[in-house]
Amino acid sequence: MDKYFFTIFLFFTIGTATVFAQKKTDAVLVAKDTLKSNDIDPLTPAKAAFYSAVLPGLGQAYNKKYWKIPLVYGALGTSVYFYIDSNRNYRKYRNAYKSRLEGYTTDDLAFLDNNRLIAGQKFYQRNRDLSALVTLAFYALNIIDANVDAALIQFNVDENLSVRPVIYPNDVTFKTNVGLTLNYHF
Repeated sequence: MDKYFFTIFLFFTIGTATVFAQKKTDAVLVAKDTLKSNDIDPLTPAKAAFYSAVLPGLGQAYNKKYWKIPLVYGALGTSVYFYIDSNRNYRKYRNAYKSRLEGYTTDDLAFLDNNRLIAGQKFYQRNRDLSALVTLAFYALNIIDANVDAALIQFNVDENLSVRPVIYPNDVTFKTNVGLTLNYHF
């Protein structure tokens, strides 16, 4: 009977100690594996947009996308150039038409009649206004690009989340099937 009692006592003592020890180590391992600190700053997109609004291209520099800065200045510079050029030609045609109405014909557009001067004014005025709108659109696009790029920098793209094509055999017909799997590893 003492052997029987000793065996039961030994079983419960060792068995419960193993169960409790196992639970403790599993809890510690799970906590270490699953808790990862991601430094996500929700204000980063707002900062990048603000910097781009203050000075075009500064938001791209904040996002460390330096190759986009010449594109921003190229787009804005080209549209500002066309605005200035169209405005200069508009004023030239308008001043020539005004001097024509006052009776002077000693300008460099003397070979044009009044209808052509009015058509030239309208043409360059429309191009000037369109260039101003394109400049504002590129300015807004600069701000939006900095904002979206800053938001996407924080997007998680690691190997634990992947979509891969897979070729697997069919169990019934033994032909190969093509599929798409979504794998997420914890």
